[in-house]
Amino acid sequence: MNKIMLLLFIVVLTACGKSEQTETVDSLAANPERLKELREQCKTDRAKLGDELCNRVAEATNRRFLGDRKTTYNPPKEAPKF
Repeated sequence: MNKIMLLLFIVVLTACGKSEQTETVDSLAANPERLKELREQCKTDRAKLGDELCNRVAEATNRRFLGDRKTTYNPPKEAPKF
């Protein structure tokens, strides 16, 4: 009984450990400083960060640059005069 309680206590402590921060595309797009920092790290050491995080960084960069792509092109009513 005592060994089971000790094992259960160890499992609970392990589960309560600090989890790794997950960076989502939306959170990266909303935080340009963090995005810039991660872009530099992906350029220098992609193997350390991993492909998944660097792909999310690239997608967040595209979203910041291109926008949400929900706006349509509205040409001017009058043709430009050259």
